[in-house]
Amino acid sequence: MGFEIPVWFEVTALIVLVLILVGDLLLILRRPHIPSMREASLWVVFYVVLALVFAVVLLLVTGSTTAMGEFVAGWLTEYSLSIDNLFVFVLLMSQFSVPRRYQQEVLMVGIIIALVLRAAFILLGAALIENFSWIFYVFGAFLVYTAWRQAFPGKQHEDAERETGIVRFLRRFINITDHYDGSKLRTIVGGTKLWTPMILVFVAIGFTDLIFAIDSIPAIFGITQSPFIVFTANLFALMGLRQLYFLLGGLLDRLKYLHYGIAFILAFIGVKLVFHALHENELPFINGGHPVEWAPDISTGLSLAVIVVAMVVATGASLLSSRRDRAKQVPAPATPPPPA
Repeated sequence: MGFEIPVWFEVTALIVLVLILVGDLLLILRRPHIPSMREASLWVVFYVVLALVFAVVLLLVTGSTTAMGEFVAGWLTEYSLSIDNLFVFVLLMSQFSVPRRYQQEVLMVGIIIALVLRAAFILLGAALIENFSWIFYVFGAFLVYTAWRQAFPGKQHEDAERETGIVRFLRRFINITDHYDGSKLRTIVGGTKLWTPMILVFVAIGFTDLIFAIDSIPAIFGITQSPFIVFTANLFALMGLRQLYFLLGGLLDRLKYLHYGIAFILAFIGVKLVFHALHENELPFINGGHPVEWAPDISTGLSLAVIVVAMVVATGASLLSSRRDRAKQVPAPATPPPPA
């Protein structure tokens, strides 16, 4: 890994970040509302600046540009993958007709579920990497497969259909009313306690988070093997996700090439993982169980450049295409009738 992060810094950083997350949650619970564009923009900027400040602090504490570079590359990767989450969240909010006033709370619960699931996957992934170097072959192949699947349109709709199946399964076992009661999970109808549709929303979002955790954790382990950096990069990516949801709004529909950019990033990291596995090779049927020296070593700087360029190109191409489509839809001015 080439650097060492002091335990005191890891503990302090995690405590501070969790307190920020809890404070954010308490603000939502005390004042549920639809955030304005200005409010959402300020929060997104705040979390982006906070992530960059954390990267600089990491540099000062470790004295390693590698640590800072791995965090920034990991954070950008998880941030780009988190934007992909938003497409599914938009579908879920529409599918369950969640009142916009309470969508902040739903998103915050989804973020907490995602953090818990990703923490479990990070611990599992770190243990696998520590004991089985060949797991990088598995991670790499999985990411290349995920990239191929991601490149095809309609992936978000397929995920939503799977979630609908889980919701149908849940309806068989619990009594659920058809109407929301604020953000409550339980309500009383005719003297009987029933679950509100909010429980279905949380289950669907939890399932979505599970799917994305399976995709994203191998991706960031392709950039860094530090569990602390992996978790903090995920934490920073998810912390601004709620505000980004309201900031982007209808813009998500215009980012029609974004999934190609994400697919390219996943494929690139998958190939990088395979090369890393070849460097660390212990499998007897590959090069006689010895490391493969010719496999290229992809640096953190190159990884960071590829991630940034892929997202900029995909976003720029999407916005240009959307502008051309809108221009075509503008009706031509009516031709005045010829003079009599």
